[in-house]
Amino acid sequence: MPISNTLSSVAGSGLLPRLFLFSSLVVASFAFAAPARAEFRVCNGTQNLVGVAIGYRAQEGWISEGWWQVPASTCATLIEGELQSRYYYLYAEDAARGGRWTGNVNMCVAENEFKIVGVEDCFKRGYQQMGFKEYDTGRQGSWMVQLSDTPGTQEGQK
Repeated sequence: MPISNTLSSVAGSGLLPRLFLFSSLVVASFAFAAPARAEFRVCNGTQNLVGVAIGYRAQEGWISEGWWQVPASTCATLIEGELQSRYYYLYAEDAARGGRWTGNVNMCVAENEFKIVGVEDCFKRGYQQMGFKEYDTGRQGSWMVQLSDTPGTQEGQK
């Protein structure tokens, strides 16, 4: 059967308008798909609640912020939008077992929710001092840290 006859029979059956509608919806879904979100995320791969604090350099100086409560097997966004720094610092505590994810960069933390400018004289200013782990994002727009009970599986880019 020639192609013109095939198209005529498809058009006559109402299949052609449905195919056009379907292909239009497929194209529209790609055109309106949300772009990837830039952010700094922490995912908790443990079976316990984890409290997380982040540190970074800003115009006003060194900043440490916390606490994000990240339930077992979930993720939390600590910074929304395109990352502005190359280096970010993370400290986390397992609420049930007392385990910690630490590093050798000292920053200030508080017992309750906090945003602290500066990393000097933590104790003198009424804060605690904890060792944060440094993450070199390589200026990526997004970054994710995976907290787990298994060493060596704790960082990556999105």
